[in-house]
Amino acid sequence: MTYSVFRLNHVHPDPHDGHEQSDRYRAALDMVEFLDKRGLNAVQFDEHHVSSVAWSPTPMLNAGMVLARTENVLCMIGALLLPLHDPIRVAEDLAVLDLVSRGRIVVTMGLGYRPLEYTAMDKEWSRRGRIMDESLDVLMKAWSGEPFEHHGETVQVLPKPFTSPHPQIMIGGSAKASAQRAARLGLPLYMNGNPPGIKELYEELCAENGSVPFCIAPEEAPQVHVVEDPDRAWAELGEHFLLEARTYADWQPEGQNSPVHSHAATVEDLRAEGIYRFLTPDQAREFATQKGSVTIHPLVGGMPVDEAWRSVELFADAVLTA
Repeated sequence: MTYSVFRLNHVHPDPHDGHEQSDRYRAALDMVEFLDKRGLNAVQFDEHHVSSVAWSPTPMLNAGMVLARTENVLCMIGALLLPLHDPIRVAEDLAVLDLVSRGRIVVTMGLGYRPLEYTAMDKEWSRRGRIMDESLDVLMKAWSGEPFEHHGETVQVLPKPFTSPHPQIMIGGSAKASAQRAARLGLPLYMNGNPPGIKELYEELCAENGSVPFCIAPEEAPQVHVVEDPDRAWAELGEHFLLEARTYADWQPEGQNSPVHSHAATVEDLRAEGIYRFLTPDQAREFATQKGSVTIHPLVGGMPVDEAWRSVELFADAVLTA
């Protein structure tokens, strides 16, 4: 069985036109609803703020809209930048999403890597790890449904989520602190790549704490767009891939890497690199069969909506139906 994912982040080179952006947001919901009825497994959302390309700043809101339009897909937020949010509000929002969807929400909690986002949200970059730990503790207490002390007051957060004891969450990160955080709370660890020793540390700490380790560490994560003619697509549409690749690369701090961190400077470099791929329907079907999973990214980098729809329909026929 192939696990299929629709990635959605609404990146666009010129996001100032409200009418066009409205069309694109609405088209995304239509595409997800169309694929949900044909066997799509999941939709993936990102979170970034104060981005000149309008990289999605509202993953929980976006997930709620998708969950309301679908019956089957899992909504995956990877990652929610928890230190930028009020933890009580996150607990409430995720509980409601979990209730409405009957458990179809999975959230990776991350720190982020852009100091600018912390400045914009009036949060202390130097305290991000401590804020993360404090916020996670609040979430766990809030989702119990029982009263607890918070900022000197007794508070109770309701409704309780559908999933017990709490919505499905993971800890994101590839550092020792991430492994320690996940093991302490008995939560799964999601790493970008597989740096030496981190997975082993996480497993050792889980054993000490009596929890069962569950670690996801993808070493590659190709982003697929299905087309009839890959050569034409690279020539005419490759710039959409390059916009996202260069934006993401420019944000990365020195020494940080991930499966989707491109080092390409041109469309030709990007094609050779293999992170982004235009595939024919036959190639997409073969890729999905060999890998066991496939991530499509139809609206990548401002891709025209009509091109995105053609890709979605080809993917549905070639991969999901097959």
